Amino acid sequence: MSEKIFIFDTTLRDGEQCPGASLNTNEKLEVARYLEKMEVDVIEAGFPISSPGDFEGVETIAKNIKNSTIAGLCRAVEQDIKCAWDAIKLARKPRIHTFIATSPIHMKLKLEKSPQEVLEQAVQAVKIAKSYCPDIEFSAEDASRSDPEFLYTIFEEVIRAGATIINIPDTVGYSQPTEFGHLIKDIKKNVPNISQAVVSVHCHNDLGLAVANSMEAINNGARQIECTINGIGERAGNASLEEIVMALHTREDFYNMTTNINTRYIYPTSRLVSRLTGFVVQPNKAIVGRNAFAHEAGIHQAGILKDASTYEIMKPQTIGLESNQLVLGKHSGRNAFKNRLSELGYTLDKEKLNKSFEQFKQLADKKKEIYSEDLVALMSEVLVEDMKDIYELRYFHINTGNSILPTATVSLVKGGDIYEDAACGDGPVDAVFNAIDRITGVKVKLSDYYIKALTRGKDAQGEAVVEIKDNGNSFVGRSISTDTLEASTKAYLKAINKMLSRQLKCK
Repeated sequence: MSEKIFIFDTTLRDGEQCPGASLNTNEKLEVARYLEKMEVDVIEAGFPISSPGDFEGVETIAKNIKNSTIAGLCRAVEQDIKCAWDAIKLARKPRIHTFIATSPIHMKLKLEKSPQEVLEQAVQAVKIAKSYCPDIEFSAEDASRSDPEFLYTIFEEVIRAGATIINIPDTVGYSQPTEFGHLIKDIKKNVPNISQAVVSVHCHNDLGLAVANSMEAINNGARQIECTINGIGERAGNASLEEIVMALHTREDFYNMTTNINTRYIYPTSRLVSRLTGFVVQPNKAIVGRNAFAHEAGIHQAGILKDASTYEIMKPQTIGLESNQLVLGKHSGRNAFKNRLSELGYTLDKEKLNKSFEQFKQLADKKKEIYSEDLVALMSEVLVEDMKDIYELRYFHINTGNSILPTATVSLVKGGDIYEDAACGDGPVDAVFNAIDRITGVKVKLSDYYIKALTRGKDAQGEAVVEIKDNGNSFVGRSISTDTLEASTKAYLKAINKMLSRQLKCK
């Protein structure tokens, strides 16, 4: 039977301490509600004495959240402890979380206290906290740089004073996984009354090892993990909740551990925290990054289409995503391209599939990512009735700027012969149209012309629509390209070709 790991979320305390991540009371409550839906065991709602706003946020969460334990952080100081209790006392399940630094560098330079003074202060703080609340957590700040023998002593004494959880933080992200695992194992071995408390860890990510250290701590006896959504927090952040939870979920065969977390709320909560803090989740972030379930390589896509387990070790639906994402780009294969067209409702014969795939590859060389709108636009050109163009575009060159007269050179092919000419205009588009007019010898009225973006981003495709009139007849040309000048040139030429084709039929 799997053993339970308690998830202690400190997004609203340590996460909010990240510069620029400040949240107001309503925003904190909104995040807390999602954490409750996710069924985290403990929500550390803030540091009540740090500001009136933080007190209000903790108090509001304590009043409104019913299913998770609500913790308030406080220094090992009586005034802090009373303030924390005042903020959380209306919680259905309150916890006072008190801390003091235990490393030689912190005790000497920050606290200016001897180890004995720190020990006495820690014990007294736990006793005071216990008088308010039965659920007491004690943290030895900077434990990973502390003397292990001192940690054994202070943990034994605070447990005797009433602490129900002892927390071993890697406050500055200094520890290495094997080293941190040994520390947890040695604490379990050398603190006589350790069985009376839950062992917790709180790891920072300064060396990118917060999750690795947390998982190694689990292997060595830790049963509460302190973490944050998206790994936000002081400096390089904290251990990521989503990575720890999904590692335990995906590799239960290895860890033989489980959590209460409703994983389907992981992705929505990640997006909420990102939106409220303004901190964008990096695309390749494990579990919740935009690319975490995205596949572009043709070989990968072919495997995914046959069986998702070929390249996905967890289902996107597990974290609250509707599906994985086969990203169409220059590395995509024919199978993925055909599958996406089918999803959009297009069924092509072999000839048209080959033709459209070639055009897709040309487009993919210009764009980093192909969206569904791009494919719809591509199909609108591939599936139109085949018409032999009288003039075909060979190339166009434009010289323009805000201090020179726009000039265009155009080269067209007709019946195997090449025709070239140049013209000026009021702008680059007008210059191109004039050059085409000179080559084709037509005299038409431009009745409408516009460009619209079909997709997102700077490399979005633009659709150019040109309408010309000749003797009361209208002819419309459309073309798409990531280059709006190219789209405009081709659209105008299509309209000219339609007009010339009609004139030939009427003769």
